[in-house]
Amino acid sequence: MSTTPDLSLVGLVEAAAAVAGQPDLRAVLSTTVEMARRTTGARYAALGVIGEHGGLSDFVYVGIDPEQAARIGSLPAGKGVLGTLIRDPRPIRLDRVSDHPDSVGFPPHHPVMETFLGVPVRVGNSVYGNLYLCDKEGGFTEEDETQVLALAAIAGAAISNAKLNERLRRLALVEDRERIARDIHDGVIQDLFALGLGLQALAATLDEPEAVAKLDQAVDRLDEVIATLRNLIFDLRSLDSTRAEPRGAFRRMAERLAAGRDVDLQLSIGELGELPPDVLDDALLIAREALSNALRHGRPDTVTLQVDRRDSILTLRIEDDGAGFDPSTAPRGMGLANMEERAARTGGELRVESSPGAGTRLLALLRI
Repeated sequence: MSTTPDLSLVGLVEAAAAVAGQPDLRAVLSTTVEMARRTTGARYAALGVIGEHGGLSDFVYVGIDPEQAARIGSLPAGKGVLGTLIRDPRPIRLDRVSDHPDSVGFPPHHPVMETFLGVPVRVGNSVYGNLYLCDKEGGFTEEDETQVLALAAIAGAAISNAKLNERLRRLALVEDRERIARDIHDGVIQDLFALGLGLQALAATLDEPEAVAKLDQAVDRLDEVIATLRNLIFDLRSLDSTRAEPRGAFRRMAERLAAGRDVDLQLSIGELGELPPDVLDDALLIAREALSNALRHGRPDTVTLQVDRRDSILTLRIEDDGAGFDPSTAPRGMGLANMEERAARTGGELRVESSPGAGTRLLALLRI
């Protein structure tokens, strides 16, 4: 009997080890796609995550460069042959995609793909998504199908493990947030409130109008600080409940900040899919800080929040037509530093443009 190892089996074992060794969900999906392409020799590979309404809520791919992807535009929603696999989660292997009765062709600027192999990715008893491979020279074989099914099973287990790890990390974060929120409420806010009462009592004993006016201004400022801290407590306690619906979380946060203000709030929030908890937390807090600064300091007539996702980049744009400022002379507060730090730790960046009388524009790019 030959002792020479089966090279296809070696490749599958290496692919399995690569997928199983990833630390988070996004890395599992990306590695699964890349390993499936390497194992089969396909030119293109993708993993479509099935959303709650039956279409694709996320689409991770390799083989198409960013410039071409930008020309194509929207990611697949789960139509045509991709939709067939969603409705009937059994492997599909084709020598010509166009020959399938459900084929709907390709959008403008999309490369024409011929050979096709699609298999479901299951997590437990549910279909999490589908693994798609296209354009292998000579077509996909039965052995390719067997290997990709095995890789999909390994990916399903790795996805389940990654989601469990995220839930455990989330529980730890929730406990930490609750402790911080309690400390702020029971300690800092109560001390500030007592200080405000003390200043008001002091003002009542003074006869100098100028001193009384300054104390009243200090009390008003303390009230603003207390309101800001209470908003922070609300954010800390509500972050965990936002992850199931990130679009709604951005909308609720923005509308709550603008409530009671004479400002035209314009929101544009695209399809965001499933976001890693830490990225969503950072994005919400960046948006909250930027909107809060615009509303409190810029005195704008219009404030715009745009949130978009393309592949592995989450983009936040916050613009206002308020007073603006000179970035070269304005003091750098803790808020800006915190926003920059949150963007940077995802591997992204934050840019701010402003000038006196011309409003402010903030762009945050977060890597997912």
